[in-house]
Amino acid sequence: MTDQVYVGALTLDLLLGDVRSLKQKRSVVRPIIAEVNRRFPAVAVAETGALDLHRRAEIAVAVVSATAGNCTQVLDSCERLVAGRPEIELLSARRRLFNDED
Repeated sequence: MTDQVYVGALTLDLLLGDVRSLKQKRSVVRPIIAEVNRRFPAVAVAETGALDLHRRAEIAVAVVSATAGNCTQVLDSCERLVAGRPEIELLSARRRLFNDED
């Protein structure tokens, strides 16, 4: 029996509400990242794109697991958590799943 390792990656493209500066953007994005970290301490989460745009943000989440199903479940939960925030609109979610054969 071979042990498998799966890495799941989720990239979320967000449209922020009434944000007029990068400082205001940080005040919206930081609590989202902090909440994902708090609710899912086993994932890595960071702002990864649209860094110089006021009303857009890209957040990436990564998880490592022994099963593909667990990766998918954790990423689904993270996506629902972020999408449920009233101050943002989730424009797109891209998901990738890798294993040690990729």
